[in-house]
Amino acid sequence: MGRFAVMTITDAAANRVRDIMAAKDNAKGVRIGVKKGGCAGMEYTVDLVTEPNGQDDVVEQDGARVFVAPEAVLFLLGTQLDYEDTVLRSGFVFNNPNQTSACGCGESVELKQADLSALGA
Repeated sequence: MGRFAVMTITDAAANRVRDIMAAKDNAKGVRIGVKKGGCAGMEYTVDLVTEPNGQDDVVEQDGARVFVAPEAVLFLLGTQLDYEDTVLRSGFVFNNPNQTSACGCGESVELKQADLSALGA
C-alpha cells in the first residue's frame, strides 16, 4: 500500500528548495517542523538538511526534497507548501488546513492535530 504524502509542494516552493539545495554543498533538502513559540502558540521551522533523519517523512517533487519532522506530521497533514517573493516578504508559505488561527504578524499559528479518521488513514 502506498503512503499518502503528508504535504504537497507548489512549483514555486519546489524551485526554491532546489535553489537552496544547489547553493549549499551536501544539501539533501529542507526539513519542515513545528515548535512552540510566537503569540499564537506554534511556529513553523525550515532547516537545511545535510544528514537525513530516517524518522522523517520525505516529500519529493521534481528533485526538490522536503523532509517532515515526525513530531510535525500530524500538524502538517494536508498542507500545501508554497513560496512567495513579493515586495514585502519572501519566504515559504504554509497553506495548512489544520491551522485554527494565526497572529497578526503571521509569524506564528495555532494548529490542531489532523483528524486521521476523517482522512481514512
